[in-house]
Amino acid sequence: MTTTLHSPPVASLLTHLFADARKTDAAVLAPFSALPADERRARLDQDPRAFYASVAEAYLPVSQELGRLLYALARARRARTMVEFGTSFGISTVHLAAALRDNGGGKLITTEYEASKVRRATENLTKAGLVDLVEFRVGDALETLRTDVPDGVDLVLLDGAKPLYLPLLRLLEPKLGPGAILVADNVKMSPEFAAHLSRPEHGYVTIPLPWDDDDCLFAVRAV
Repeated sequence: MTTTLHSPPVASLLTHLFADARKTDAAVLAPFSALPADERRARLDQDPRAFYASVAEAYLPVSQELGRLLYALARARRARTMVEFGTSFGISTVHLAAALRDNGGGKLITTEYEASKVRRATENLTKAGLVDLVEFRVGDALETLRTDVPDGVDLVLLDGAKPLYLPLLRLLEPKLGPGAILVADNVKMSPEFAAHLSRPEHGYVTIPLPWDDDDCLFAVRAV
């Protein structure tokens, strides 16, 4: 039986989105990529919202490998409730919603600071036939996820402004179910978050997943 991830219209949509992301991000991010690494980090730390607003046309997507891993983890967990920080144009959202469809349903709460990106993501999830599984929230994630997050969250994806990873984790921790899965992309840009997860007393088992020049952290809430 073919999975939703590999079936039309999802498979063809993802092929198009990944190709467009490679082309678009190369152009939009060129000025930022040309800066020294310490200056790039300083800009992100100083005002992450201003940075992400300045590159609102960029996808900043998960890799194709990470997208497939997200689908696989959600299926293995039989996830029914998931939270995503950093919707962007919806590439990772499509992978997670496809897993929900194949799990028999559920809800993905996804939050994004840029309203223009949410409009694009909504269009993409509609094209994929998965929009009914997604609740889009627009604005500062520390506010959009402060209320109305159900108990027993099965999976959390963090892929937005890196300085917000740790405060968002602390906000969501009371809502995580036993054995909840946590995936965070680009964790080298959030060392305090990675350090928090690595301490055994915080109850996580972590595994780094390096791909390309990025870095990803996979963790399970063991308590």
